[in-house]
Amino acid sequence: MGAPATKEAEVHAPVYVYELPIRLWHWITAPCIITLAVTGYLIGNPAWPLIVGEPTHHYIMGDIRFIHFTAAYILTIGFLLRIYWAFAGNKYARELFLPQIWREQWWHEFFKAMRWYLLLERESLRENGHNPVAQTAMFLFFVLGVAFQIVTGFAMYGEGEGPGSISHYLFSSWVIPFFGGSQQLHTWHHLGMWYILVFVIIHIYLVIREDIMSRQTMVSTMINGWRYFKDKRP
Repeated sequence: MGAPATKEAEVHAPVYVYELPIRLWHWITAPCIITLAVTGYLIGNPAWPLIVGEPTHHYIMGDIRFIHFTAAYILTIGFLLRIYWAFAGNKYARELFLPQIWREQWWHEFFKAMRWYLLLERESLRENGHNPVAQTAMFLFFVLGVAFQIVTGFAMYGEGEGPGSISHYLFSSWVIPFFGGSQQLHTWHHLGMWYILVFVIIHIYLVIREDIMSRQTMVSTMINGWRYFKDKRP
């Protein structure tokens, strides 16, 4: 009698999902995205009131650009470290980059989760990490979106730095011609910002919704790393 009880306790015990590096990366990346969106919008739409005096006394656009570039470097370094931790961390650290679309069970859970999000199912799946729909959304919107913004952003940065700079050599020299010119590149980078912001809005809504309605914790898991379950069913 003791063995089954122990096994059942292990099945329903809290699961350590998000390691400390993942949680730090998440909470550093979030304000970076907000900062980049706000400063990027102001850079693209500099509708300032009339300011009198020497420009050196009110270096507003220069300060905004500096904040934007600093946040971009922090985001990029964090993104690269996150890729590294996908290999160095636990199995849940790889879910963002490698949705297991080749598994039949993955597709079964994908459609089950999709029906849950569409309010066609009465309860959610019991998940330790991200469910397949969340994995797909994180990969398509966040991973690819952030990678796109990093490449196009550094291409524009390299254009300002000029030929001979590292950013111009690595990005501007081929990204700008690929998009057909600097103006087109700026437009795509601007659209990329809205692409990520739409994802952020949906992400926040679904996380709060899941924390209330699903069978496991959500918000607290990204704070302390542990996934707790609200019922004893498998």
